[in-house]
Amino acid sequence: MDRKEQAKLIKERSGTDVRKCMKCGKCSGRCPAYAEMDIKPHQFVSYIEKGEVEKLLESKSLYTCLSCFACVERCPRGVAPANVIEAVRQEVVRAQGGNKVQAEKIPETINEAIPQQLLVSMFRKFNK
Repeated sequence: MDRKEQAKLIKERSGTDVRKCMKCGKCSGRCPAYAEMDIKPHQFVSYIEKGEVEKLLESKSLYTCLSCFACVERCPRGVAPANVIEAVRQEVVRAQGGNKVQAEKIPETINEAIPQQLLVSMFRKFNK
């Protein structure tokens, strides 16, 4: 799959219209992990808009993002940089072949403190 096609797929998976971004940087200014990120939230949106995926796939920011959605709350145009970062993160996981969760591998006795919603979310997220 070429990079332009991969960028299109990431846009679809994120559910974010990256063309709405006016590059004001408010999302990045609100990010609590900003200082630790090599690529800032608004830059993720910009790279995807341009179809430049390569740098994003190798970025340490994928795992620095706290998924706190502070960037989403701050955006005046309703762009969701956190969704874009999550979509890129999932693309990396898929490429590594680690995207499947098998029911047989979940222990028969599950800690009762774990909410069932967590397990359902895990299956939805990692079995796409």
